Amino acid sequence: MSGVETTGAVHATAVVHDAVRMGAGVVIGPYAVVEDGVELGDGVVLAAHAVVRSGTVLGAGSSVGEHAVVGGWPQDLKFDPRTPSGVRVGAGVTLREGVTVNRATCEGMCTEIGDGAFLMACAHVGHDCVIGRNTVLANNVMVAGLVRMGDYVFVGGGTGFHQGARVGEGAMVSGLARMSRDVPPFTMVAERDEVVGLNVVGMRRRGFVREAVREIKEAYRRVYSVPGNRRVRAAEALEARPWLSAEARGFLEFFAEGKRGFVQPRKRGATHAGE
Repeated sequence: MSGVETTGAVHATAVVHDAVRMGAGVVIGPYAVVEDGVELGDGVVLAAHAVVRSGTVLGAGSSVGEHAVVGGWPQDLKFDPRTPSGVRVGAGVTLREGVTVNRATCEGMCTEIGDGAFLMACAHVGHDCVIGRNTVLANNVMVAGLVRMGDYVFVGGGTGFHQGARVGEGAMVSGLARMSRDVPPFTMVAERDEVVGLNVVGMRRRGFVREAVREIKEAYRRVYSVPGNRRVRAAEALEARPWLSAEARGFLEFFAEGKRGFVQPRKRGATHAGE
């Protein structure tokens, strides 16, 4: 890649720093702003008024919608804007209109968005987050800083995540949920930190073999079938028998880490507005 001229695929009204590194077939729309230190992979598209700030790398085939801001300062009162940090966006990522992705707080670190992720309008990803491959964040999802989200997660619109929470691979989170605890892989969660079952449909769509799905169901029952310390129950399950599928082992191993506690089953008889 090389420095960019403000002609060709770059609209005449766009403001693009001379030192931007740009691949083949890049399109930059009217009034977009691309700062020094940005790298744009092959085929990247920036819509009108998109802002890509210093330290951002956009992978091949990614797109940034109107008025989105990628690489903005962390919303952290202690942050020094002179800190050389950034955002790394994978290949084939879609960031729709109004999306905001903040850069990391520490020198040399990046907020990360995995390949194939899709962030719908006005979604926000805070500083130092890691968003997995092929994850979907629907409109107005709010992800606070330091959240770790696995691959193939789906999050419904308007959901909020507390700083530092973890969301395991293949989880599905309902719209307007509030997540302040860790969400294990392959689970379905809703409301305020409530786990309501397994995302079996999602596993089947990804082509999980029947034995893997069966083992994940068993692992889930061992952790969530009765009250108790979920971390201890998961450790006991790992020791109790060999688990043939990496997915079931990953489900149980998830409980060995984290500091926020875990989503809990909905209490029997609980009701919510609208039900």
